[in-house]
Amino acid sequence: SLTGIENLPCELQRNFQLMRELDQRTEDKKAEIDSLAAAYIESVRNMLPEQRVEHLKKIQSAYSKCKEYSDDKVQLAMQTYEMVDKHIRRLDADLARFEADLKDKLEGSDFETPGSRSLKKGRSQKDKRSSRGRGRRTSEEDTPKKKKLKGGSEFADTILSVHPSDVLDMPVDPNEPTYCLCHQVSYGEMIGCDNPDCPIEWFHFACVDLTTKPKGKWFCPRCVQERKKKK
Repeated sequence: SLTGIENLPCELQRNFQLMRELDQRTEDKKAEIDSLAAAYIESVRNMLPEQRVEHLKKIQSAYSKCKEYSDDKVQLAMQTYEMVDKHIRRLDADLARFEADLKDKLEGSDFETPGSRSLKKGRSQKDKRSSRGRGRRTSEEDTPKKKKLKGGSEFADTILSVHPSDVLDMPVDPNEPTYCLCHQVSYGEMIGCDNPDCPIEWFHFACVDLTTKPKGKWFCPRCVQERKKKK
């Protein structure tokens, strides 16, 4: 995780530079469209029908190119967001594993001092504050290609659970991605649908009536219905 984060500033700088270049290309193309439109309006009365069609095609082509640049910029912005979000999820998972290991060590001690009790209380309060809308998905790897619920029970047991009501009562970032049938942000344990074309992909355990990770492949209710229709 640390190695990836070290490279993050360079990757962000590169993406932002590409976005600036695309933005400049869009502005240049918009200026070209204005120039073509002004020339068309000025001389349209003296043009032959074929010339009008050719001129309008140039304007249409410029608009199409402008849309391409804009689409590329939006796609690049989405990729940048996903890249940052991926690092956040990995840090959340590492933090959960570290806190769980620390909790096990404290609980495994032969005696509990007042200092250790206050430490646990402080950590408990910190857990509540740090669980803002950021659910931990139960997977060992958080890559777009690996969607299904993975990981051994050892890792799953270390993930700190977040109660849905705690998450939904907190202010939500409007840019926070939503998932599941409930269209809410990620929280608690989540499972990925094994259908690669699933439009939702991730689901909260409670929303799909799960309490533990099922064995084998798992498909969401919508994909199950689609599979039945195809049969």
